[in-house]
Amino acid sequence: MNKLVPLLLRLAPLLLILVCAALLAFLLQRGLGTFSPALLFGNVPPLKALLGQEPVWDGLWPACAGTLCLVLLTQALSLIPGLGCGIYLAEYASPNKASIINLSMDILAGTPSIVMGLFGFTLIVFLRKTFLPDANTSLLLSAACLSLLVLPVIVSTSCEALRALPQELRITAAALGMKKAAIVYKLLLPQASRGIAAGLILALARAGEDTAVIMLTGAVANAGLPAGLFDKFEALPFAIYYTCGEYQNAEELARGFGAALLLLLLSVLLVLTAHFLQRRYLRHRQGYHATGRSC
Repeated sequence: MNKLVPLLLRLAPLLLILVCAALLAFLLQRGLGTFSPALLFGNVPPLKALLGQEPVWDGLWPACAGTLCLVLLTQALSLIPGLGCGIYLAEYASPNKASIINLSMDILAGTPSIVMGLFGFTLIVFLRKTFLPDANTSLLLSAACLSLLVLPVIVSTSCEALRALPQELRITAAALGMKKAAIVYKLLLPQASRGIAAGLILALARAGEDTAVIMLTGAVANAGLPAGLFDKFEALPFAIYYTCGEYQNAEELARGFGAALLLLLLSVLLVLTAHFLQRRYLRHRQGYHATGRSC
């Protein structure tokens, strides 16, 4: 066992890398041949499609735009509640309140996405029967349901990033006369920004790949570019699901694999952008302290 356990520990990362490489190779083999402007824009000139001058019905550009809007709106709805709850758990909550909040977050994290989609759909039915007869599924409803799914990720990572900071920071700042709010927002949050950013990146990835929620709360096959918060929209996960379930020939199936590869590339782009913004913030923060203008 003394020899077997270290060997298994070394093989585990290698197995993970091999699985990811095999998945990527499979998607590249099946979907790379479809990569062309026609995959995104169909027969519409790319510039007119990007500017919204002509609708795209045979390409994936509306689904890409809808996915991007969905992810950004989900992040906007979940950022402040998630970060605020994480700060409260780490710095203000009593043990009893913390246990209740942690239990609630565990239940929310374990909720299947299809259940969250049914919740959003039921909410629309309830609103129609009560005081909003024109209520309908939309981009805003999908983003709100997704924000509930990614909320535990942001809360837990924010809380753990703050708790991981040494207690000496809090004691020293209090000894210098800083109030609790100033200690949290001017000292602890900047120091914990790397861990918080990791949670936001995980939330981005979680929101971008979900299909069960959006198929019940607003995503459709052909809606064009997102027209507003209360309108239907297209998204890449639903486009992949719809194409793989309704394809009529090998060419349409290949477009489904191309859409899957495109979704993977979009997710990587969002993660890299988040990492870039995080590194820029940290460099700016270090330069800010180097000039002596710290808090």
